[in-house]
Amino acid sequence: MNDDRECMEYLQQIVRLLDNELDASGCADVRRHLEECGPCRHAHDLERTVKQLVARSCAEKAPEDLRAKVMLEIHHVQLRISEG
Repeated sequence: MNDDRECMEYLQQIVRLLDNELDASGCADVRRHLEECGPCRHAHDLERTVKQLVARSCAEKAPEDLRAKVMLEIHHVQLRISEG
């Protein structure tokens, strides 16, 4: 069984693993820990899902009419600010 301090260290490494910031040895170490530790595996799965959702939402483009409305509102706010 893993202690909380060890898991805290692995939780930090999970983010690096998902961001492809670990070397092969580091990846293997984290993956080995995930095989043995259910709570860390759950945290990994949750973090991976959040990253996938963020990546997908960043790739989507708003409809053109919505973009035009937002740009118009930004312009109106800029005018109000400049008029003081």
